Amino acid sequence: MKRRLVVLLILSVAFTPAASCLGQAGSAKTGAAEDLLVIRGGTVHTVSGKDIPNGTVVVKNGSIVAVGASVAIPPGARTIDARGLHVYPGMIDARNNMGLTEIGSVRETSDYAELGDFNPHLMAASAINPASEHIAVTRANGITTVLSCPSGGIISGQAALINLAGWTIDEMAVRKSAGMIINFPSLRGGASSAESRRVAELREFLEKARHYAQARAAEAPDIKRDLKLEALIPVIKGDMPALLSVSSARDIRSAIEFADKEKIKIVLTGADEAWKETDLLKKKNVPVILGPTFESPRREDEPYDRAFTTATDLYKAGIKFAFSTRRASSAHDLPCQAAHAAAFGLPEEEALKAVTLYPAEILGVKELGSIDAGKMANLIVTDGDPLESRTQVKHLVIHGRVTSTENKHTQLYRKYMARP
Repeated sequence: MKRRLVVLLILSVAFTPAASCLGQAGSAKTGAAEDLLVIRGGTVHTVSGKDIPNGTVVVKNGSIVAVGASVAIPPGARTIDARGLHVYPGMIDARNNMGLTEIGSVRETSDYAELGDFNPHLMAASAINPASEHIAVTRANGITTVLSCPSGGIISGQAALINLAGWTIDEMAVRKSAGMIINFPSLRGGASSAESRRVAELREFLEKARHYAQARAAEAPDIKRDLKLEALIPVIKGDMPALLSVSSARDIRSAIEFADKEKIKIVLTGADEAWKETDLLKKKNVPVILGPTFESPRREDEPYDRAFTTATDLYKAGIKFAFSTRRASSAHDLPCQAAHAAAFGLPEEEALKAVTLYPAEILGVKELGSIDAGKMANLIVTDGDPLESRTQVKHLVIHGRVTSTENKHTQLYRKYMARP
């Protein structure tokens, strides 16, 4: 993995224009978080409460310190005039592989998977490339945070929740370990002996982690350090959610039964047939991170709009859900994915929450998702609804830092517009 990462970084430096490198960390003039920043005059959409016409947001040292219609402006603050514009919390893509891959067809630029079935000790954060071109393209569309996830095997490793601004992963990370990615063995069409064996192996691995945790707690003298088992301790204690990738209704039922027996906190990802198991999901209070809505029906007997309406079914059943794009190359489409669900019955305010507040709540990250005092200042200033394709992001603030919207797409646009 380390060797691939070095190659990835070399390729990124070689193919990234100098102007874009400045854009990755914001801009040359605003490389650090503003001590005081004020956004005033726009309609503030807090998401957690009522909209505030002609509102003001005050940011200090990366955090929101005041929000309201009659907030005092601190002297010496840098001010963004948002009159006639709208202020929203930055959007969150609840699952993709941002920073772990650049060009899917070029193996040397991808470092999102490792050999072996059980790799809980591997951290996506250690392989993320902060200079990825996908980062600048994605944030220019209002996405300020993503959950970057490894893949492969049964336990892929630990996902990282990152902001899309910063020169290093330490600057970008909101949570370096935000969840354990587990590809739950599929039992579709009946449990084959191989599939059942893989589930049994997963149970056995978790049981080993419990024994290991007990031995470490008892300070057993003969216990040898095991990084794989040690990485699972937060999962078996319920301090870290296990993100279980599932698809069919049968797999959803099996995954929930598995979680009940193992007494672990889970979030289902993918869950294409979640609409068939809404009663069970509601009863067990299991949240869902949906995949892209730009998908064709997976089964020939499903209606053409199945992927478009699943979010509506979960909303009506009272199940917490969020949207994701799965791939770094598609992450900039996140608002369109949510808008697609809104066009097929999901209330617009719910579609917005599913890319802001709900992913933060599902991942247990209290400092993101809405515009409230005490939260991280991840904000976008737009000329309209961020879920509308015609809307433009006029100003972008990530962790209190005014961040550039310059990216490879804007560079190419100007280049070819100026063609003689």
